[in-house]
Amino acid sequence: MSIINARQLVDHLDARVVGRRAELEQVIAGLAAGRHLLLEGPPGTGKSTLLRSIADALHSGFHFVEGNAELTPARLVGTFDPAAVLERGYSPDVFLDGPLTAALRDGSLLYIEEINRIPEETLNVLISVMSEGALEVPRLGSVIAADGFRLVAAMNPFDAIGTARISGAVYDRVCRLEMGYQEAGDETRIVADRCSDAAGRVGQVFVDGAVAIVRATRDHPDLRTGSSVRGSIDLVLVADQLAALRDSAALDPAVSRDAAQLALSGRVRVRDGCTRSATDIIDELWALHLAPKPEASEQAD
Repeated sequence: MSIINARQLVDHLDARVVGRRAELEQVIAGLAAGRHLLLEGPPGTGKSTLLRSIADALHSGFHFVEGNAELTPARLVGTFDPAAVLERGYSPDVFLDGPLTAALRDGSLLYIEEINRIPEETLNVLISVMSEGALEVPRLGSVIAADGFRLVAAMNPFDAIGTARISGAVYDRVCRLEMGYQEAGDETRIVADRCSDAAGRVGQVFVDGAVAIVRATRDHPDLRTGSSVRGSIDLVLVADQLAALRDSAALDPAVSRDAAQLALSGRVRVRDGCTRSATDIIDELWALHLAPKPEASEQAD
């Protein structure tokens, strides 16, 4: 990819991926350099959105894999069709490609979400592919990576539940990019883009409050994990529908409070040892950012 084409690609995607120009530049540079990537950041920071947008713009194949404890090497690599093997033996045409093998063959992007949740034996397969540019499959032979194949993995470094420590062997074979949350203005744009009709009905004051309450969950001293911008989107969508059902306004206290609890209480995690519940904390933040404020005259009294 030439420098001019890379710049044009960044300019094109900058209008689609809100608030991520620097990250777009870094990911595109890494891919153009032939490197594999590791994107680190909390959920909802646009890691998969950014990569899908790049793949679409490049007209490249895209294989998505959800990392979890059930992702065995066989599921990632593929297997021989048992019935076909009985008829024709272990021939290449009866092998069912897994996402890794398919991406290697057609030179696609392989995106693995939550790589720190996959078993060590599966991780070792990926390390070998990144090192050798090929995959050795028993009875099938060697699958050589076609031009364009890249492995892009993602992980949430702040979630220790059900995860394993990523070895230095992985970090030695990837370029790492840290992705945090976007700025408040960018998140407001995302909400407006994702639910434009609902955002128009609830009004800008409500949208701003929805973004503010979600951002406040990330810094609250009693919360271990806050909400992503998905919480703001759901809050706007739920409030819009709840207001219509009750023939009321989204800023009505009963509507906005119920919508906030419905959209956010399941997205946050309370710190160990804290005696308050998620409901209590969402109520506190609702009162700060969405509840009606007293008029200036009442405050003076």
